[in-house]
Amino acid sequence: MTRRHSHSLDLRQGCVELAHGAGGRAMAQLIGELFARHLDNEWLAQGNDGAVLPAPSPGERLVMATDSHVVTPLFFPGGDIGCLSVHGTLNDVAVMGARPLWLSAAFILEAGFPLADLVRIVASMGSAAREAGVPIVTGDTKVVERGKGDGVFITTTGVGALPPGRNLGGAQARPGDAILISGTLGDHGMAIMSEREGLGFASPIVSDTAALHGLIAAVLETGAAIRVLRDPTRGGLGTTLNEIATQSGVGMMIEEKRLPVQPAVAAACEFLGLDPLYVANEGKLLVICAETDAAPVLAALQAHPLGRQAARIGTVLADAHPFVQMTTALGGRRMVDWLSGEQLPRIC
Repeated sequence: MTRRHSHSLDLRQGCVELAHGAGGRAMAQLIGELFARHLDNEWLAQGNDGAVLPAPSPGERLVMATDSHVVTPLFFPGGDIGCLSVHGTLNDVAVMGARPLWLSAAFILEAGFPLADLVRIVASMGSAAREAGVPIVTGDTKVVERGKGDGVFITTTGVGALPPGRNLGGAQARPGDAILISGTLGDHGMAIMSEREGLGFASPIVSDTAALHGLIAAVLETGAAIRVLRDPTRGGLGTTLNEIATQSGVGMMIEEKRLPVQPAVAAACEFLGLDPLYVANEGKLLVICAETDAAPVLAALQAHPLGRQAARIGTVLADAHPFVQMTTALGGRRMVDWLSGEQLPRIC
């Protein structure tokens, strides 16, 4: 077995083997020739069981978030499980108002998974982390038997620094606040679904997966009274608004005609019997701010490449229940209730 793995990995034709998770020479080769190569940075290069990292600035608090990624298919229009795992966790840190600092990544690989596909995934992760300026500083790899996994699952954890006095969270929304969204709804979910089901549309649907911390920084730099920031992922905008309404003890009224939805996404949702309000996004920012600051916040969103289609979509209300409602395009009203069940499984 040792002789078999004494040469370089065959990253074009080879497959993941149980030995790649056994802690021996094969695992060392996988880490050195694949993970370390594509995720290289000075902290990862320490090569220890953990990374020794510099402390944040005095007075800053730490924010930590973790997320597991089981999306299928692994590659989809606009992204893959690699960049998605970086963006998803980084965004969870950033919507807390924190400055993302570090990421960790843990892989569960299935024996037989093509090494060429793993290279694509890890390279995508490395590229996403470098573009975001948030390095992956430590990680772990485990291998399970063929048929006991589904190719690859990735768990990422992020750490960020929260400045003194900044307090954003789902319990901060107040009656009268404005509700804004940074762009079109449902792009990621419909990109996954169209790829999974082999659906073709006149206009291709591409995932919106993206790192949002730059957009969030632009919003915070306005000095506006920001109450809540969220990235409406699983369950979409509808579920996210219900979460915030419950946390804050308020109601919400949104306007259907103001919701930005790409025509191709709307058509796909209609075809599949889905509601764009509940379809996952991976690169959109929900902002709840003071009414008096709505205009400058909207301008800041629209001035950023990730927020050009931003819109004011509703208002926070006093409501003891608390309900999320929508004024329909025909002038009526309907409830935007919690999502019941799983509309689209394995979406992130």
